[in-house]
Amino acid sequence: MATDRIGRRRNRHYIALIVLFAVLFGGWSWLWTYAAGKAETAIDGWRTREAKSGRVYTCGSQTVGGYPFRIEVNCNRAAAVFRGSEPPVEIKSSGILIAAQIYQPTLLISEFHGPLTIADPGQAPNIVVNWKLAQSSVRGTPAAPERVSLVFDRPVVDRISNGNPQHLLVAKHVEIHGRIVEGSAANKPVIQVAVQLEQTSAPGLHPAAETPVNADIIAVLRGLNDFAPKPWPVRLRELQAAGGQIDITQARLQQGETIAVGGGSLSLNASGRLEGQLRVTVAGIEPFLNSIGAQRMVQASPTVDKLSGALDRLLPGLGNVARQQAGANIAAGINLLGEQTTLEGKKAVILPLRFDDGRIFLGPIPIGNTPAAF
Repeated sequence: MATDRIGRRRNRHYIALIVLFAVLFGGWSWLWTYAAGKAETAIDGWRTREAKSGRVYTCGSQTVGGYPFRIEVNCNRAAAVFRGSEPPVEIKSSGILIAAQIYQPTLLISEFHGPLTIADPGQAPNIVVNWKLAQSSVRGTPAAPERVSLVFDRPVVDRISNGNPQHLLVAKHVEIHGRIVEGSAANKPVIQVAVQLEQTSAPGLHPAAETPVNADIIAVLRGLNDFAPKPWPVRLRELQAAGGQIDITQARLQQGETIAVGGGSLSLNASGRLEGQLRVTVAGIEPFLNSIGAQRMVQASPTVDKLSGALDRLLPGLGNVARQQAGANIAAGINLLGEQTTLEGKKAVILPLRFDDGRIFLGPIPIGNTPAAF
């Protein structure tokens, strides 16, 4: 009798454990299914938001997995058409894996599978991008985004010309982070953008960019009315009309022996070009001036041209001598013009980095141009 009672109690105990396991399993499965649905809804919402901004994303096929602890959405043969630019641009990749934790379905972490190609719609690719690792994270909802991050390890961007690749950009590591630090997406958002570059060069853009650069830059975008879905040229045009500005709160760049740190405020003029000034402290300025051809740019400047012409009228050949001397010892001259200081234990000079209708001047030296933002 006692043995039977013990056996029945043991059986009831086992049955209770089985029932409890079934309930937990069923509850967890329901929770995973519910979270997977929320994650898919969030992904569809981001696609809709991007489509309103002129960026249309599609998948050749889409599957959902990751049970029991994650939600994974695998987008094979991912493609996007950016209609915010003229002409439109078509981007394709092997696929994207989007993952979310079951307890946080609105934090989406994506991993991109290369290569990525960029082309005019219906044409052969003219840009090919490869990487060792490419990830992004998006926190928030499509209606109320909070922050976005992009991280690349060993990215290589090639321009394809006559079937031959030419490096446009090569880097060891690149990070871009954006977040709303004041206001909200619906009301006067203030957006902070942080960029980190490690051993980044752009040999296809300018000879001065062939030497790798390390950079840490933090900028704050002020003056937006909202962060509603729209193409960036439209958003920046609204920023300009509202008198908004870009505050460079922290910047440090190093290229070889040259180190520069600084900050200041910039704005956009009616043509979409940068205006404003940064206060920059530069150590090792000579190699930088040589790499950008500062001597040649000074010798070709309109002011030197006028002076040389006047001197030639006084004495033929004198103008050419003046032109050559204007570019000689340019580093010594710019050091005399700026405020002397030290930077990270090295002799340095403080200079204004001025933007005038997109033209860039370091002190009195023209060093390049920036493209129009819209």
